[in-house]
Amino acid sequence: MSTYSRTIRSTPHRDVTETWDFIVELLTQGNDTTARKELRAVAGIACSLITEQGPKTAPITAICDGPRTRIYCTYDDDALDSSDANEDGLGFDPLKGDWKVSLPCPTSDLSWVQAALKKHSTRITARDISEGTSVEEASNKAQAMTLDIEGLMKL
Repeated sequence: MSTYSRTIRSTPHRDVTETWDFIVELLTQGNDTTARKELRAVAGIACSLITEQGPKTAPITAICDGPRTRIYCTYDDDALDSSDANEDGLGFDPLKGDWKVSLPCPTSDLSWVQAALKKHSTRITARDISEGTSVEEASNKAQAMTLDIEGLMKL
């Protein structure tokens, strides 16, 4: 599975609302779709997470029937210096088919953020910032199969 990454300049280059709007435009490619409406419906929640600088170390992750998209944000001096940014459009639809977006969230805010997101969308979720890049990847790691060599040799 292919994965694409983008790094978006946030505060002080853009305020958090402009940052989320940019991310929504990137993911929806400017199309007025149901996905765009769902992403806009959670703007306040997403903006609070962007303010907490979660996407600095753990990306906003979009999963769809195509490649995955990871979106990081830069802040402070790094946001003013565009050398680390990659804000180019994507050459594919990052919300094609059965899509999901996972937002990184500090542990202390996780329960209220998950409850608030659930009121607006089942496709947009929050995960503990320490879980990695996405809930699906974290759960896949936990379900990895192990081989019992000693048990196999006894057969």
